[in-house]
Amino acid sequence: MIELGLSRISLLLQHTVIPWRAIHVAGTNGKGSTTAYLSALLTAGGVRCGRFTSPHLIDRWDCITIDEKVVQESLFRRIEDQVKRRDQSLGIGASEFELLTATAFEIFNHERVEVGVVEVGMGGRLDATNILRDVLVSVICKIGLDHQSLLGDSIESITREKAGILKPGVPCVIDGTNLPEAIRVIKDRVRELDIDAMLVRPETADGLSSLLPRMFRELDLEPHQQANVCCAIAALKKSLPRIRPDLTVDGLLPELSKVQWPGRLQTVTLDPLVARQEPVLLDGAHNSQSAEVLGHHVDRKLRQSGRNVTWVIAASRGKDLKGLFHPIIKPGDNVATVSFGPVDGMPWVKAVDTSELLTSIQDIHEIGTTKDFDGDIVGALSWASTISQGGPLVIAGSLYLVSDVLRLLRESKKDL
Repeated sequence: MIELGLSRISLLLQHTVIPWRAIHVAGTNGKGSTTAYLSALLTAGGVRCGRFTSPHLIDRWDCITIDEKVVQESLFRRIEDQVKRRDQSLGIGASEFELLTATAFEIFNHERVEVGVVEVGMGGRLDATNILRDVLVSVICKIGLDHQSLLGDSIESITREKAGILKPGVPCVIDGTNLPEAIRVIKDRVRELDIDAMLVRPETADGLSSLLPRMFRELDLEPHQQANVCCAIAALKKSLPRIRPDLTVDGLLPELSKVQWPGRLQTVTLDPLVARQEPVLLDGAHNSQSAEVLGHHVDRKLRQSGRNVTWVIAASRGKDLKGLFHPIIKPGDNVATVSFGPVDGMPWVKAVDTSELLTSIQDIHEIGTTKDFDGDIVGALSWASTISQGGPLVIAGSLYLVSDVLRLLRESKKDL
């Protein structure tokens, strides 16, 4: 169950001193990639850095990294047990995410990080991570419609929740590619707090570093990736003088080419899970905004051959299925619908019924072959590999589906 609010996390961490400084990142889309860029570049510069993102990808503890390495399971479970015992003894009744947040912060303490790059779980104002006080810079990435039942049903109301991470005396970085109404709300909050704000856009990236435009071309980054990089670089420019004055953004930029963010426009090979050698695209796009980004990438990279795309898709309950899939699945595409399994630590997350998903997909004009596989992900992948005949294959609609596929792939390799 999702329960926003700061009272429980405040009690849970009331006797915990947080000696590290934070970079706090909010947004609907792009915040995970931005935290990945920041963590990787800080670590490359010799800054001991912790990163906390959500949700986890394969294992529950892989949402916490120290110097770009996933925290050891044994340490995670030991500190998580301590946090849970504290919660029980004080009768707090903290939510799963609040327990996880407290565990991450305690691990950062244990590992003596200098900087914690922390992604907001949901919203911002009442998110458990907003307990942070010693913040170097706040970052607000791309904002779109998602979690409307908790954050509001308009861009303005959602933006107000996201802008709730802004604090007096703490500079902020804003993704300038946001909708005008979102930027207007953020600017209003910036004026209220009288804080330093930097609005960044890819087309003015040379103002952050003269090297960025060339790197964008060399790495062939999509527009949204460029925007996320700009947010990360701007946050670094605000932070480095206060943590490592000897480091420069230009000196760290070459490390960008090494940054990977699994589950977002990720290319994998499914062998030995299924008999397919050609690469497959994995993407956790789960709202209309992230789906638009995925669709642009698929059109630019995969449809150039003129071949139809085969999709394996799932979605969480409550999602706008037409808004998510209809803009990116084209006439002639083949589609397998599946459901992801239980999500560790998030029992409230459920997959939409595959028959409902299939009905929505079949409304697409001149759709190709479609098939419902219920919870049989391997069966869906095998069918998709066969029907695609080596052509483009995309797995999308939910990060939880991506997680299941990566987990199955890891297990199949272990079996070998």
